[in-house]
Amino acid sequence: MSPDRTLQLVVPEGIDDPTRPSGGNTYDRRLCSDLETLGWTVHTRPVAGRWPWAGEAARRQLGETLGAIPDGGLVLVDGLVASAVPKVMVPASSRLRLVVLLHTPIGARDAGGREPESAVLRAAAAVVTTSEWTRGWVLETYGLDPARLHVAAPGVDAAVPTLGSDTGRNLLCVGAVTAWKGHDVLLAALAGLADLDWQCVCVGSLTKASDFVDGLFHDIKKAGLDDRFELAGPRTGRELEASYAAADLLVLPSHGETYGMVVTEALARGLPVVATRAGGVPEALGGLPDGRVPGLLVPPGDADALGAALARWLGEPSLRAELRRAADGRRESLRGWPETARRVAEVLVGVAA
Repeated sequence: MSPDRTLQLVVPEGIDDPTRPSGGNTYDRRLCSDLETLGWTVHTRPVAGRWPWAGEAARRQLGETLGAIPDGGLVLVDGLVASAVPKVMVPASSRLRLVVLLHTPIGARDAGGREPESAVLRAAAAVVTTSEWTRGWVLETYGLDPARLHVAAPGVDAAVPTLGSDTGRNLLCVGAVTAWKGHDVLLAALAGLADLDWQCVCVGSLTKASDFVDGLFHDIKKAGLDDRFELAGPRTGRELEASYAAADLLVLPSHGETYGMVVTEALARGLPVVATRAGGVPEALGGLPDGRVPGLLVPPGDADALGAALARWLGEPSLRAELRRAADGRRESLRGWPETARRVAEVLVGVAA
């Protein structure tokens, strides 16, 4: 007898909001869609709140949401929702078959020095992380049973390769404009290359860190780069596709990434990458069997190193050609979203059984 393929998917409210694009939202949406394609019945249950820092009202809503699910129900909870609320999640684990989908560990301690995320992950029947790097971090930090920790890396859609310009001058940065994403480091790096020919477009939300964004606008103006360093705001669909099509290089200056979905989105278009060697970024960048890598990696927070890498890209035609060939080769080994869903489904079937 085959197991019941009915899943309750608990996610933060707003994963379909085009003004709040994020890797986690994209992952949750695609997972829901592709699990249904595999024959699962998925009931999506959004919960309001600024997770993982949601207030008491949001926590009550989560408790009510879980409480409405019959005993023995199979429940996959986004880690942003689950990780900070052990008082809700741990009791629920005694009557529900709980799986946590961990995009980004919060790694925080409460006022008593306890690790709420650790308690939640230990109570879950299984944990799915979105990168090998995250799985390793959880094992090292919390000492969980490795057999209960699984990896389902984000997929990527096939895309038309970009043509690229002869000069490589068109730089693209994709991600919410926050201090953690390192846009100030990128600006400092490019300010040191003002004598070179480049244009940088930063695509991403301008509302998540308003003070930081205001300061960045001030610094752009002060550096005299108003017409060269553009904060374009969020773009999705055709607008985002056009941004990739017009680019020569993706730049990811983040201080930390558990994976870096924009890296594989760029590589799907044959677009090379200059990024920080942060978290799961090297995993997303990957490489070819012959050892070639489709980009350059630099230490996080190091504007000089980032500037040096960008100067090489802009000034060495042979390097641009080499990285473009490697990016074209890397396209062939990228995994699609159906593979991600199949890996998650394997975990769910094991828990359901």
